[in-house]
Amino acid sequence: MCNFTSEMKTETSTVAILQQDIAWLSPEINREKAERAILNCPDSKLYVLPEMFTTGFTVEPEAAAEQEDGETLCWMQGMAAKVGAAITGSICIRTTDGYRNRMLFVLPDGSTYHYDKRHLFGYAGENRQYQHGQQRVVAEHNGVRYLLQICYDLRFPVFSRNRGDYDAIIYVANWPESRAEAWRTLLKARAIENQCFVIGCNRVGSDPSCHYSGGSVIVGPYGRILSECTSSEQEACTMTLDMQRLVDFRQKFPVWKDADNYTLL
Repeated sequence: MCNFTSEMKTETSTVAILQQDIAWLSPEINREKAERAILNCPDSKLYVLPEMFTTGFTVEPEAAAEQEDGETLCWMQGMAAKVGAAITGSICIRTTDGYRNRMLFVLPDGSTYHYDKRHLFGYAGENRQYQHGQQRVVAEHNGVRYLLQICYDLRFPVFSRNRGDYDAIIYVANWPESRAEAWRTLLKARAIENQCFVIGCNRVGSDPSCHYSGGSVIVGPYGRILSECTSSEQEACTMTLDMQRLVDFRQKFPVWKDADNYTLL
């Protein structure tokens, strides 16, 4: 059985969600936009950008893909060092065995975690063009352990079940306005059932297929919205995650002790 308290830290850490409109298939423009947003929101320890933040979500990866050590990773490493904070978001990556929707989590020293999207969006044909990720990834920074997840992963709670190995889940997304209520509801559900913080960063604007209204939020372990971006606006919202309060909540109301004991594949 997992133990939520054995590895818990007690620091606080400020997170900034950068809710942005993404210029279609224009990496340089989008990196410049992201850089301005980061510099205009100082003093955070983690900056969260949307899914495929350099191109917009596409099921035609040939026009969007970068090499694994491409320009966006280099930019993220440079920015993380410049601001002394971690930066995360997903991009389209070309690997030797195919394309990946890859979430990068870059630390100030340049070291990097990466998570390849496991649940590919078959409704749009993502599963025909990209390779499924196989590994669960937890990134640690500034005393907080973050489970990395991408968009459609939000609908599959078994894979994101808390094993006592994380304190917050990050979902980066291009989640359409037409399903905005599901986005908000599921983010709150993941926070409640896993007794953790949930950070959901969605885009705004339009691409050739969909319109996006954002709905980026930070949710507390009780399921309450702690901070949120204005609907359909490009803006940042921040929240300081209080790890001691999370420890206290899990000890006071130890739902995790009654969880079903099974192995996830």
